[in-house]
Amino acid sequence: MNRLAGATSPYLLQHADNPVEWWPWGEEAFAEAERRGVPVLLSVGYAACHWCHVMAHESFEDEATAGFLNERFVAVKVDREERPDVDAVYMEAVQAATGQGGWPMTVFLTPGKEPFYFGTYFPPEPRHGMPSFRQVLEGVDKAWTGRRAEVAEVAARIGKDLAERASVYAVGSGLAQPPGEAELHGAVVELTRSFDERRGGFGGAPKFPPSMVLEFLLRHHARTGSEAALEMARRTCEAMARGGMYDQVGGGFARYAVDATWTVPHFEKMLYDNALLMRVYLHLWRATGDEQARRIVLETADFLLRELRTPEGGFASALDADSADPATGRNAEGAYYAWTPEQLAEVLGAEDAALAVELFDVTGTFEHGTSVLQLPRDPEDPAKYREIRRKLFEVRTRRPAPARDDKVVAAWNGLAIAALAEAGALLDRPDLVEAAERAADLLIAVHLTPEGRLLRTSRDGAAGANAGVLEDYADTAEGFLALYAVGGEASWLQLAGELLDLVLLHFTDEKSGALYDTADDAEQLIRRPQDPTDNAVPSGWTAAAGALLGYAAYTGSARHRTAAERALGIVSTLGTRAPRFTGWGLAVAEALLDGPREVAVVGPAGDAGRAALHLAALRSTAPGAVVAVGEAGDTEVPLLADRPLLDGKAAAYVCRHFVCERPTADVADLEERLRGR
Repeated sequence: MNRLAGATSPYLLQHADNPVEWWPWGEEAFAEAERRGVPVLLSVGYAACHWCHVMAHESFEDEATAGFLNERFVAVKVDREERPDVDAVYMEAVQAATGQGGWPMTVFLTPGKEPFYFGTYFPPEPRHGMPSFRQVLEGVDKAWTGRRAEVAEVAARIGKDLAERASVYAVGSGLAQPPGEAELHGAVVELTRSFDERRGGFGGAPKFPPSMVLEFLLRHHARTGSEAALEMARRTCEAMARGGMYDQVGGGFARYAVDATWTVPHFEKMLYDNALLMRVYLHLWRATGDEQARRIVLETADFLLRELRTPEGGFASALDADSADPATGRNAEGAYYAWTPEQLAEVLGAEDAALAVELFDVTGTFEHGTSVLQLPRDPEDPAKYREIRRKLFEVRTRRPAPARDDKVVAAWNGLAIAALAEAGALLDRPDLVEAAERAADLLIAVHLTPEGRLLRTSRDGAAGANAGVLEDYADTAEGFLALYAVGGEASWLQLAGELLDLVLLHFTDEKSGALYDTADDAEQLIRRPQDPTDNAVPSGWTAAAGALLGYAAYTGSARHRTAAERALGIVSTLGTRAPRFTGWGLAVAEALLDGPREVAVVGPAGDAGRAALHLAALRSTAPGAVVAVGEAGDTEVPLLADRPLLDGKAAAYVCRHFVCERPTADVADLEERLRGR
């Protein structure tokens, strides 16, 4: 019996009709394995994963393979986006054992959840020195039935090793001090060593968008004036925006580029990438006035609203890389996005197609004579470019579209809320702020339990069962703080504070200040996951540090600021050695070193002077600056308390640690005071 039909995860539902008798992760599955005396096959993936689809079609839909699997194992399927804790624990084991990782992740466990054999994708027949999946199943079964004591010994040793890693960042009386000037400068120097001078980005192929590192570089430039930091950020942003990783027709970014030139992407589009990159490009525009950056922000925002927004107001997780190829009817990666010269001519006519071929570098950059569209240089005729782009977009909408993973993840929606709120306020797009507010309302209505705890996911307005992890609390709080900054509604600040209090209570090691990815009362795995380094998104650890620091700047809370400082100690240790993987922590450290600046804007609601000062404050590049806006005499928000008008006019106060300069009613004066240096 396949038990996935009742799941809320689109990934699990993709496997609900498999002949494999899948179980969702839970004690029932492991109890069944114990009862039958068989091992557990743990298969972990996600809905937009190309190779997950391949392995499902080749092996999990095969009756003979499924029959053997059902007879000799208990099969458990996990969506890594619903259970990042399960994924993190066993991926660490996979990487330690094999030297690599990826999805689908394939792990064999004892009924006690201890892993003993690892892999990722396995083909249906032996290939390139890799065993077939059936051979793996048979080998594991033979070892389990014939050498059980040996398997148990290996599993116990691996489980013990993983468990001992649980406290690696929480030993002694505390972590190091937060990064100072020398460490932040050293991180920039280290980044220059791996920076691709010719093509932007860091390292070689494949190239992932370094969103958190770019935010650090922009903040470092704002604080110090470092042209090297700004140049690395600017050149990387331009290269990504001009390459095939950016959707030149519909806006939005793909997951990564498979090459070093940003030409051919892995075509899945993730909410988190687009939220993070939208904010980076917005901050680049704020720092430089770069019009290309502004265009990318607006096009990416429009993509989010058009293709990822759910009927309930949240944002779906991803679009698949694969879709049906109209020519063959079979699913193929990139079929929705690639073009041939002939297809362009059919849509545009010969003359405009020739222009499009040159404009978008249609030279067979992808597969079977197709090309991923790029924009190597600005169009000479912007109006004609917009017309061509519009026509291609209209025709493309008639192609079979990639499937959408429509589950709503709290953390990633928090990132989107922050990006949309800021973009809407800075670029005069109130619809973006409204979209951010609606997504936040969904998180409150569906993801927040009566006890104030967050649930990780929802789908179709119904909450999933999985508890929120650290990044859910931190990124949702970050989104709520952004909504308060742009709208001045104190309830957002209060909600952020309630979430951050739970972070301190349930996720923080009181002795050391280290943070865990799961709460102290969450399901206990073979180890409690903990990771201060960034992956595709900011680490929950440093995301929490950033939100704690911002909340402390609004409220004057020494407790929250101290927690942020203690959490950043690990960045001193890792930042200069591995800045590409500690970008968000370095960005938060820039804010800490700058103060951060606290701006209180007071004046009557609807007053033009207050609105102008508020916008000037939001446009400041000062790292991590917080902005409070309200009426004089407001006591609900501590930063606004005791801030009178200036000669009867709206006024702005620039402060650090609640020690403020004299107020100003002049926008130009406020802008000068808020310069990063």
